[in-house]
Amino acid sequence: MRLIGFAVILALSLLAAPLAAQQAAKIARIGYLTVDMAANPHVREAFLQGLRDLGYVEGRNVVIEYRDAEGKFERLPARAAELVALKVDVIVTAGGTLPALAAKQATKTIPIVFASAPDPVTDGLVTSLARPGGNVTGLSNLAAELVGKRLEQFKQAVPGVSRVAVLWQPGGLGERTEKGMLKGAEVAARALGVRLQFVEARSPADFDRAFTEMTSASPRPYE
Repeated sequence: MRLIGFAVILALSLLAAPLAAQQAAKIARIGYLTVDMAANPHVREAFLQGLRDLGYVEGRNVVIEYRDAEGKFERLPARAAELVALKVDVIVTAGGTLPALAAKQATKTIPIVFASAPDPVTDGLVTSLARPGGNVTGLSNLAAELVGKRLEQFKQAVPGVSRVAVLWQPGGLGERTEKGMLKGAEVAARALGVRLQFVEARSPADFDRAFTEMTSASPRPYE
């Protein structure tokens, strides 16, 4: 009886194995790479809500592997490599250009979708906006092209403004895009007769100091 019972259990296990494998195959595995999860919780929630709108619920029919650099850009390559080692189906990046670049350097085969990048073409993420090419795609806010227009609109909204502070995060974008945006802001400012004050903030911990500097320091050009 024990042998028969064992045989029945074994048979049922073998029959159930293919079904279990098929069910497991239906569960997508997504890698989520971000610069700082705590600083942008709304981005993660919007991502999860978008998945739910499409019928994917974390823990039920989709598994998400989170990798957070905790505000340290230098950690991104290692975090991206971890996701590649896990053989996720796709990597989603949040937090600008650098996570997407780290993911692209880590894999040429796993699809990568970046949430937003100011200038993905200039920074080498994609070949063009119309035809990204490779395994990378995503959204661009065209920040590099719009920086001058934004300053112009600000001048229209506040006609008497003569000094504008520019709060920026060094290293937060691709190097070429970063320099282009800062220089573009200066060109637009000169045309509008506005003086710019560039103030650095490398993390949220720098905000208090940065805003104090805005109200007390004299304008200085970007170098």
